[in-house]
Amino acid sequence: MYDAILIPTDGSDASTAAVEQGVAVAERFEAQVHFLHVVDVGVEMAASGVGDIADDLTETLDAVATEALDAAAARAEEGGVPHERTVLEGFPRDAIVEYSDDRDVDLVVLGASGRSGVTEHLLGSTAERVAHVVDISVLIARP
Repeated sequence: MYDAILIPTDGSDASTAAVEQGVAVAERFEAQVHFLHVVDVGVEMAASGVGDIADDLTETLDAVATEALDAAAARAEEGGVPHERTVLEGFPRDAIVEYSDDRDVDLVVLGASGRSGVTEHLLGSTAERVAHVVDISVLIARP
């Protein structure tokens, strides 16, 4: 039923739940998992031109990506699930949709809410926006 599962992760509690549930589905269907971390260019643009703050933010965002993907990969390895890990820059919804199209993904597993804070409450969550755009099944995991 599922051969390729996309699990975007940002290290939040919600995305950790998505990793747990997505890997469990992958174990059941012997599917490959694609872990994706999107560095939100909206956050980067807000800090651009502010000198040292932009450099510090870039380092922090890189560290968050590495930490989130390391944790997700460790969970996949525990279950013997083949996986790939990717970091992209962009707007999360757009990057997730494009990645799922490019990799012929069968299922997207997303956390109900991530690290976006106030923006998420004003504009709607990335999970909701992705679910309305993709033509494949979406599982929204709650912590």
